[in-house]
Amino acid sequence: MSFTWHYDSPLGGITLASDGDALTGLWFDGQAHFAETLAAEHREKMLPVFEAACRWLDIYFDGRDPGFTPPLNPSATPFRRRVWDVLLTIPFGQTMTYGEIARRLAEAAGTALGTGAISAKAPGSHRIWPRAVGGAVGHNPISLIIPCHRVIGTAGRLTGYAAGIDKKARLLRLEQSRQ
Repeated sequence: MSFTWHYDSPLGGITLASDGDALTGLWFDGQAHFAETLAAEHREKMLPVFEAACRWLDIYFDGRDPGFTPPLNPSATPFRRRVWDVLLTIPFGQTMTYGEIARRLAEAAGTALGTGAISAKAPGSHRIWPRAVGGAVGHNPISLIIPCHRVIGTAGRLTGYAAGIDKKARLLRLEQSRQ
């Protein structure tokens, strides 16, 4: 059984999802890929994981680093999970580029960094492709807590964010104003 809870943030409504033990989703209402991983059958119910996530969000929207991560269980391929693990290392108020994430993954795996545009599922591919990293970042089902808003393009350029570039810019300003 899946569960949901609603949180009212300064940037709009947020829907939280859980498997009963950990967060499986956190989306700004109406964003791209909204509730993409949410089971069709779910019910609204306050759970301890939602209490922890709401506490995290309260601290975050107060402009402070929450200093903890609620239990997370995003559904994904091993590659996407590795990308999201890197996102979790980006400190509050800082950013990282898609290329930096790809380089980190390539170094950890002992593979080459790809520079062309090819599918991440290419047979025999032993390269980490920045475009595949972008796809994983864009389909992050636990926004904010897995901080995909901290990923930027080259030269500091703000690029795609499922909840919109305006929200991404506001989130980054919120974090950087407390540095």
